Amino acid sequence: MALTTSLPGRVRNTSLPKSHALLPLLEAVVNGIQAIGMRFGDDLGEAVLTVTIDRSGQEQLELALGGNSALKPIVGFTVRDNGIGFSPENMRSFETLDSEHKAKLGCRGVGRLLWLKAFDKVAVTSVYEAEQGELVPLQFGFSIDNGVEPGDTPTGAHDVGSTIHLDGFKDQYQTSAPKTAKTIAREIFEHCVWYFLRPGGAPHVTVVDEGETISLTEMMEEYAFSDLPRSTFDFADQRFEMLSLRLRSSTRNPTPRLYWCAANRVVFDESLVGKIRGLHGKLTDDKPGAFTYVCYLSSPYLDTHVRADRTAFDIVERPASTVLGTEISLEGIRAGVLAEAEKILEGSLEIARQEAKARVNEFVSKKAPRYRPVLARLETLEVTVDPAMRDNDLELLLHRNLQKLEAETIATGQQIFTGSAPTEGYQERLDQYVAAITDINQSDLAAYVARRRAILDTLARYITVDEHGRYSREERIHSLLMPMRKDSNEIATDAANLWILDERLAFHDYLASDVTLRRMPITGSNSTREPDLLATRLLDTPMLAAQGDKFPLASIVIVEIKRPMRADGGDSNDPLDQCIDYLQRIREGKIRTVGGRPIPASDHCPAFCYILADITPKLTKACKMAGLNLTSDGMGYFGFIDAYKAYVEVVSFDRLLNAATERNHAFFTKLGLPAT
Repeated sequence: MALTTSLPGRVRNTSLPKSHALLPLLEAVVNGIQAIGMRFGDDLGEAVLTVTIDRSGQEQLELALGGNSALKPIVGFTVRDNGIGFSPENMRSFETLDSEHKAKLGCRGVGRLLWLKAFDKVAVTSVYEAEQGELVPLQFGFSIDNGVEPGDTPTGAHDVGSTIHLDGFKDQYQTSAPKTAKTIAREIFEHCVWYFLRPGGAPHVTVVDEGETISLTEMMEEYAFSDLPRSTFDFADQRFEMLSLRLRSSTRNPTPRLYWCAANRVVFDESLVGKIRGLHGKLTDDKPGAFTYVCYLSSPYLDTHVRADRTAFDIVERPASTVLGTEISLEGIRAGVLAEAEKILEGSLEIARQEAKARVNEFVSKKAPRYRPVLARLETLEVTVDPAMRDNDLELLLHRNLQKLEAETIATGQQIFTGSAPTEGYQERLDQYVAAITDINQSDLAAYVARRRAILDTLARYITVDEHGRYSREERIHSLLMPMRKDSNEIATDAANLWILDERLAFHDYLASDVTLRRMPITGSNSTREPDLLATRLLDTPMLAAQGDKFPLASIVIVEIKRPMRADGGDSNDPLDQCIDYLQRIREGKIRTVGGRPIPASDHCPAFCYILADITPKLTKACKMAGLNLTSDGMGYFGFIDAYKAYVEVVSFDRLLNAATERNHAFFTKLGLPAT
């Protein structure tokens, strides 16, 4: 029983991703190049192929990519060649789906199905030379509804060749396809580059778009400096050939790429950025000018395993077997390519790696000193860095690899300390582990010091006028020292920056910021008034000192913050009066622990009151009335108010910033950070 084939069904079942919208055109171009080869052989001096872009005559316009000019929508393409033409043998092959006529050339007989997938109809005009030298013209249409439909025989045939007119570009593909002649020419060139690189070269191919003509031969001269040594490698008993090129760095796509080819066509391509250490963008060697590396990979194995639509291969990405080289996979083939490419580019990669190393060293020295202690260890991880990488991206890259280093060190420690009796090499592994931990801890310390530098820089900005001539509100400085409306049970240990005021404030048992007294779990007060900051400490005890349940209290610290250059001392908002009032409420309240246990009276507990404010005339008057002494630098007041058992210090913002910077000066200098 004979089998029949449904053309509409075959077209429906033919895959054509919208990302490959030009593939039908590319197939028509390849067919034309092959027809030229069948006629002229290697003597391509008179071989010509022209692609004409057919645009709509309507007023609907599309914006050209990368420019402001408008282009008319593309409705089709016309491909003309002076190849062998549709001889009877070629015509029978065209009328036979899945023809074997050009199987040796890698053809699958499905290109014309792709035509109908993306276009409404196809018109073909051709002239071939009969055995007696007679020129025979023919014409036919091709569509889903009518299949191959003979047309009127054209008259006046003068030369052998074919014209393929792809008409009615379907919307889903037309909108996804490139719009400009230059981009379309580039797509054709990259798809057919094998023909330009082979011995004998390619025919003269041009792309015509109304008044613009682009020569692919000239594009080849613009596109590539020269080819690099050809190489081959074997993987799983299959041979693969690599054609490597040095592309001019001014080309459209400056990233190194790998082109997977089959049947003299590019099937797909992928970026090689970062897959070889030092391979990112432009490279240099002993020849003048920078270049970009690209590789065209081909193999008989790829020819026989390319899918019918030529958009992918029937090859698994990763092998199921863990034994290397026993099963062919894209991953294994790619590994072979990368190994060979690293050999080919050895000199250029070394230059790029040295540039990357210099880039990292400069960044770490000037902007990220925390990575200096572990920089050598990061290099052993073969971190690949693009010298042109932005600072933010470089910071993220180094941070990710530092986390990886920390995870590996933790895993090593677990293996060392959870094992049984020490084995051979134990002491060496232990020494290496301790050295790694030391470097990581130094990195953490460097990060902490760098954070302090950044906090002080932020404070410096907050206490100066902005572009509108205004000072920051106290809330901004408040939040810098301690997040507002929070207490120490709600924030991380490093979220507060009270070290700016006094390093001792880092060691407290309870800290509250802008929280009403009755909300504080250490007090039983019903007051809704709120100090800016309240800190309590317990007397030293050998155990549980940080749990907040040992008595008596050793100290109470209150911090009041005012807006820079705000003259509010001596009135109802006198910060000195506010601090003393807060202190009395705490001393007189029924104080309890978080667990509800009463705390003994703290009448004799020393208190420390800090007022952060610029020294204005009103505040100066209040300080003198309280009997406080002027500091030697004239930027603050200090003294002990015996009646309240409170040490009071009024600190101007300049004094605060200067003192904090001086205390940390040695650390900043050690890390190479600006100390002022």
